[in-house]
Amino acid sequence: MKVATAFSAVALLACASTGLAADTGGVEAQTGSGAQGARHVLLGHPVVFRGDARRNSRVAVQRLDHGTWRTVATATANRHGRYRAVWRTNHIGVFQMRTIPADSATVRASSVDEPERLIVYRPAVATWFGRGLYGHKTACGQTLSPTLMGVAHRTLPCGTKVSFFYNGRTIVVPVVDRGPFGKGISWDLTTAASDALGFTAMGKVTLGAVSLKRN
Repeated sequence: MKVATAFSAVALLACASTGLAADTGGVEAQTGSGAQGARHVLLGHPVVFRGDARRNSRVAVQRLDHGTWRTVATATANRHGRYRAVWRTNHIGVFQMRTIPADSATVRASSVDEPERLIVYRPAVATWFGRGLYGHKTACGQTLSPTLMGVAHRTLPCGTKVSFFYNGRTIVVPVVDRGPFGKGISWDLTTAASDALGFTAMGKVTLGAVSLKRN
């Protein structure tokens, strides 16, 4: 498949801009019922959880992993009743996260009843394609056009949903074609998908991607 332009990419999936913690460079994840939507972070980066608890009590941040809640970080509330826990992400995927008391204390602002959604992305290299190829059939049976939202991948089944994040923008698109075939390149987005993410000029960009299959 002819590539219209190429870029070096750190792939990441998501649907909202990332909030960065000034002190760690990590994603700031506010616990409690007020937390809305999902948090997005690149694999290996820290996620910071803050909230209120009984002073000097311990809290645990847990990730739902195949039906089991696993503790990934702990923290102790200070004398003002504030805690700060950090998890350096070591798995990609879409996770439910919660903060619970690690002892008998009550966490006033925990999200025990309303777990928070966290998406962790794997770094990858991507390209985009389409212009000059409109009207051709893709390997998955679609007709390539300026409005076709999708991505090419070498092995994922046609129709598999993949989430991408770039510069505060996110999209979720299906696999519509086979490729890319360049060395070291993992994803090949259609022109419409690259336009939606806001990278249309030639050059390098940093983004993230993850398949939603089995996550």
